[in-house]
Formats: sequence, structure tokens, C-alpha cells
Amino acid sequence: MTERTRQLRDEQRLLKKADVDIEEGWHRVHRQEDRVRELQAGGHDCRQAERLVELLKQTLVEWERHRTLIIQRVDYLQQEVAPLPPAGG
Repeated sequence: MTERTRQLRDEQRLLKKADVDIEEGWHRVHRQEDRVRELQAGGHDCRQAERLVELLKQTLVEWERHRTLIIQRVDYLQQEVAPLPPAGG
């Protein structure tokens, strides 16, 4: 296995992990939003809980940006590992 092939497989694994982490993160955000609504309905001070939701969302936005970088790296490595034949050849 070439070094580029190994790098490609590593990046593909990272991409799968990023997908799972992001999906689970959005589930956490939605659960936390439900908790905030429950607190609000009970007349509780929700400022800290609301801040937590915003921090979770900001974190997920950064994770999604990182995921985009992983996709770009995978695309680059795929071209390195299996370059397209010359046009007209």
C-alpha cells in the first residue's frame, strides 16, 4: 500500500467519524433545546442552559467546517491515488 493510499484510508475513516460525531452532536443540541423549553415552561432561569445550546451549536459549526476540510483532503488524495487518464488517450 502506498503512503497516499494509507493517507486516503485514514482520511476516509476520519470523515466517517466526523459524520457520526456531527449527527450525534445535533441530537444533543435538540435534546438540550427540549430541556430549555421544559425549564422555561416551569418558570426557571434558562440563561445558562441557553448559552450552552449556543456553544454546542457553535462547536458543531466548527466541526462541520473541519468536515469540509476532510472532504477536500479525501478528494485530493483520491486524485493522487487514482489520477484520471489523459483526455483523448
